[in-house]
Amino acid sequence: MGDPGLFQGTFELEEQVMEMLGAMLHLPYACGYISTGGTESNIQAVRAMRNRNRSIIHPNIVVPDSAHFSFDKVGDLSGIDIRRATLSDNLQVDTDAVNSLIDTNTVGLVGIAGTTEFGQVDPLETLSDIAIENGLPFHVDAAFGGFVLPFLKNKYKFDFEIAGVSSVTIDPHKMGLSTIPSGGLLFRHSLDLDNLAVKTPYLTISSQYSLTGTRSGAAVVSTYAVMRHLGRKGYGTIVQRCMDMTDRLVAGARNIGIQPVIEPVMNIVALDVESPTEIQSRLYEDFGWRVSLTRNPQALRLVIMPHLDNEIIDMFLANLDTVVNRS
Repeated sequence: MGDPGLFQGTFELEEQVMEMLGAMLHLPYACGYISTGGTESNIQAVRAMRNRNRSIIHPNIVVPDSAHFSFDKVGDLSGIDIRRATLSDNLQVDTDAVNSLIDTNTVGLVGIAGTTEFGQVDPLETLSDIAIENGLPFHVDAAFGGFVLPFLKNKYKFDFEIAGVSSVTIDPHKMGLSTIPSGGLLFRHSLDLDNLAVKTPYLTISSQYSLTGTRSGAAVVSTYAVMRHLGRKGYGTIVQRCMDMTDRLVAGARNIGIQPVIEPVMNIVALDVESPTEIQSRLYEDFGWRVSLTRNPQALRLVIMPHLDNEIIDMFLANLDTVVNRS
């Protein structure tokens, strides 16, 4: 994929994948490419923000405090100041905090559609209004949520349907069920993609806009295949099944006296337990469960993926009950 003139068939498939992703995100003719994942996509989105206005010597971007750690890598690589806005009680970004962090050196805003730790969706329409008012590009990190939110019963506006959204990260290798690594970066305007281009005089193309030079065609082909195979109906069925298991998990947790930190928006659950680090350790040592932890507030984090089933959910709940409620 680094030299599409030599691999024209795969490049044509990538264009079709972009059309399918764009259609799903309310912009059928979005431009972009298949990346290695959300980290690369987020790095490139911020790079495009900076390159819109190279005259700013000390640029910054404003992101939610819940933003993925890939944005820390962005700051480290580029020297861009990553300003993290505080969250409200429901773990969405506080839009007043966002406003307070914007200054003349701000080159863009970021919102999250499906936070890594809690699965929460930021108030993206309000963030879009702030971006438009300040003449700033607005990137939405929907690495996980991009293949979930379009298929939920409760509808969320999170993509190019929102006027101010200039770019979106979406990962086919997560809930899109493609092979790893398969990420996606889409832009509303081709100028942003052009701003990423560097000259490549010895290839069959004159310039290259991806971060990595060599890109695997397998990511393109697998994403094309699974999206064509499942279609919207197939993804809808899978998401609904994951949400049914999520509801089962939350109801079962409540039955043993454990509440979720927030009501799950998607198939990510954070359970509010006492001494979560100790509970995490006991679940692994006694029963072999590998459960991650959120940061603030600290809680047990579970991602309910399609390979699970109700039997596994019930088994986990029984083990959790034993660990939490034993004397």
